[in-house]
Amino acid sequence: MRLSTKGRFAVTAMIDVALREKSGPVPLSEIAVRHQISLSYLEQMFSKLRQHGLVESTRGPGGGYALGHRADSITVADIIGAVEGEAPSEVATMATHDSAQDMTQALWDALNSKVEEYMQSITLRSLVLQQLAKGFKAEEKQPAKRGVFKKPRLEPVRTTAPNSVFAFGQSLLPKGS
Repeated sequence: MRLSTKGRFAVTAMIDVALREKSGPVPLSEIAVRHQISLSYLEQMFSKLRQHGLVESTRGPGGGYALGHRADSITVADIIGAVEGEAPSEVATMATHDSAQDMTQALWDALNSKVEEYMQSITLRSLVLQQLAKGFKAEEKQPAKRGVFKKPRLEPVRTTAPNSVFAFGQSLLPKGS
């Protein structure tokens, strides 16, 4: 299993979605702004996450991404495996051709196995709980005002000022003249 920036960003974005899932689908544009990740990069990652069933997408106004499974059934290994193009249980082995590499291959295979085992033990739910324990509060999303609304009724303006030069002249004359 490869550990890269792509995997780190994917885990960060999935934590973000899980923290805000009660508010509805989370737009990628909001994740991009919050975590300073390129929107096109996020779109590529979420395409792979969606193909693996880890997220579901909703199109249109108010659309975005939501978790495809419960947070306690998604592991860090699942997320990284999806974006790196590997099956979660697939152990990456290096092709070796010389005897020096053959001597250490068992070491690297064992290390890779331990790292993968550890990542399988960390659920998205546990990462969300860690963030909540640190005092994280998701801001409430205000519902977007979209659609057709009743036009506000304008009240006519009533004024006591004269509406012409002649009426103004009349207002200057003493009353009763």
